[in-house]
Amino acid sequence: MTTQQPLGSGFTAASTAADVIAGIDLTGKTAIVTGGYSGLGKETVRAFLAAGAEVIVPARDVARATKQLADIDGAVVDHLDLLDPDSIDAFADRFLATGRPLHLLVNSAGIMAAPLARDARGFESQFATNHLGHFQLTTRLLPALRQAGGARVVAVSSRGHRYSPIHFDDPHFDHRAYDPYAAYGQSKTANVLFAVELDAREQANGIRAFAVHPGSIMTNLAQNADREVLRKGGFLDDDYQPIIDPSRGLKNPEQGAATQVWCATSPQLDGLGGLYCEDVEVAAVHTGALPDTEVLALTPGAFGVLPYAIDPDTARRLWRLSEEILHHG
Repeated sequence: MTTQQPLGSGFTAASTAADVIAGIDLTGKTAIVTGGYSGLGKETVRAFLAAGAEVIVPARDVARATKQLADIDGAVVDHLDLLDPDSIDAFADRFLATGRPLHLLVNSAGIMAAPLARDARGFESQFATNHLGHFQLTTRLLPALRQAGGARVVAVSSRGHRYSPIHFDDPHFDHRAYDPYAAYGQSKTANVLFAVELDAREQANGIRAFAVHPGSIMTNLAQNADREVLRKGGFLDDDYQPIIDPSRGLKNPEQGAATQVWCATSPQLDGLGGLYCEDVEVAAVHTGALPDTEVLALTPGAFGVLPYAIDPDTARRLWRLSEEILHHG
């Protein structure tokens, strides 16, 4: 496994997607960006298109996504519901049928701190959407990723992985009290572990994988959060407007998308993979005692990645569990 330590990218927490993709030519490359019609995903789509890539944006509501992408020329919207395994298979089949290689896959869609909800299979919605849906999508698209002869997969995780490791005995909160942030944290830990194991399995086939913490960005992802709590936590000002302070991880969407765009395209990461990145840099491992787990505790500067989120044995175990769940689900 590549060493999880900063490499000196020269970028900062304030760098934007446009900054990191400057000078990179994606002509002839194909990208898929889930969640690509809003927030970080949309800025990622904008950057890829500007660099010459063809970009497909899967969306549950095609009409709404098309409308939200009206100000960006060239994105192709196709139907995909991450909570519906048949929909994921159908999307993958449509793409594979084109015979095109897939160079970039950015799994940017997600839900955060949602009230307890279960999909048709009885799976907890955050684990099902943020992890299982993307796991199924990525593994179904492997033939096209391998065909690219050098592909990158980016899992959009979060510093929120610190809220919870994977509870292998009860991932869906069937037997324990539901906590929306613990469920979110578990799904974000799963995103990091997924990148670790995908990279280990597929690097021989030219596929490298990364997980990222984009920063704290007040997009519709935070719709379940209490605005007063966000204000007191230093995320919103007294008029309830987002505070932008990259040094504290508080970013606008252009800055938030920078790390995932960098992981997907930067030559600085050639030959590397299985890494967790933040602030357009490979993150350090957080080796101190667990930080304040108060949900909105602000950690000044980069936080790093907790050891349990990059443990290769745990990553393999999660992969097996995910295959089992999807096979029997």
